[in-house]
Amino acid sequence: MTSVLVRQAVAAALAAGGAVVALESTLIAHGLPRPDNLELAREVEAIVREEGATPATVAVLGGVPCIGLDDEQLRRVAETDGISKLSAHDLPVAMALGADGATTVAGTATLAAQAGIRLFATGGLGGVHRGAAETWDVSGDLETLARTRIGVVCAGVKSILDVGATLERLETLGVPVVGFRTRRFPLFYVSNSEYELDWQADDEAQVAKIIQAQEVVNAGGSALVIANPIPESQQLDPQLHDKVLVAALMALEQRRIRGKAVTPFLLDYFRRETGGESLRVNKQIIRNNARLAARIAVALAEGRG
Repeated sequence: MTSVLVRQAVAAALAAGGAVVALESTLIAHGLPRPDNLELAREVEAIVREEGATPATVAVLGGVPCIGLDDEQLRRVAETDGISKLSAHDLPVAMALGADGATTVAGTATLAAQAGIRLFATGGLGGVHRGAAETWDVSGDLETLARTRIGVVCAGVKSILDVGATLERLETLGVPVVGFRTRRFPLFYVSNSEYELDWQADDEAQVAKIIQAQEVVNAGGSALVIANPIPESQQLDPQLHDKVLVAALMALEQRRIRGKAVTPFLLDYFRRETGGESLRVNKQIIRNNARLAARIAVALAEGRG
């Protein structure tokens, strides 16, 4: 088996103490339809570069964990039918079997942190599913973040989840959650949920300071969740969101969809029922989070934290 392969541009940036942002590949393979997925993957990498950081999209190709992909590899992830979805616990199996796989939040955070990357941009976190008291359906993202030292910029969690239970679980696991210019936890497609946060950071330099402080007092390592809400002017209409959510929950229950199949089903259901509006919002969330993560990474690299 081959060890982790860090692309030359990413390795050079890390060696020089430069700004690097990890990007997950499940968004490309499972989160967006073709050809939007490949187009957005290229666009998001360009946004990170525009802000002065080096993008490092993460995937497993032929059993080799890759930190940073070239355009041919991005295309391979975006256009391969049936590519596996890899959480942290799937990584050794995919490596041993020589498989291709797109990494989730947990899989990406694990590999990126091992490479020394301090910032990671994604869309939304996994979390505690509704009815988890009976099903035990809880995303592996949460446990992984509890033992992985990396800053994760996200738009909260999708409303299909039990948001309150997810926040409680993150607190129990010792994973701090900071709102970026907000005290309200974002709800992915819409800017605000009913859940208040304890902490707010007002700019990228403040987030950088928090990351540095966490590295001092938390040597064992847990992630920092940076909750970045989509602006209200870009969000999905809240009334439409609530209407589609009720119908989506009923459809999930009727079809008994569980586990890794939930998120792709949810994204597709919302896309159909909102006439493509949710896809527009999803893409904007990814752009916004990549830009913020890059700016925080630059602040860290420049010592402005």
